[in-house]
Amino acid sequence: MIYVLAPVIVVLMIMVVVSLVRGIAAFLQSTKIDLESGETETVPEMMLLQNKMMFARIKYQAAAILVVVILLAVSKS
Repeated sequence: MIYVLAPVIVVLMIMVVVSLVRGIAAFLQSTKIDLESGETETVPEMMLLQNKMMFARIKYQAAAILVVVILLAVSKS
């Protein structure tokens, strides 16, 4: 069981980092667009992407915590 859940934690950690980096990239892009051109058409799209990535990061972090709790429960028994 531990040999299955350990790679799952690693995959979830990678997914957390990827969603965090994508969210930061969307934030930087929306800030750049807003500062350089003042166009407001693409800014809401970037804000939606930021929110989507933040939710994905929270979801993957919760899943990783759940897997750690399962590993702790299995290791104590």
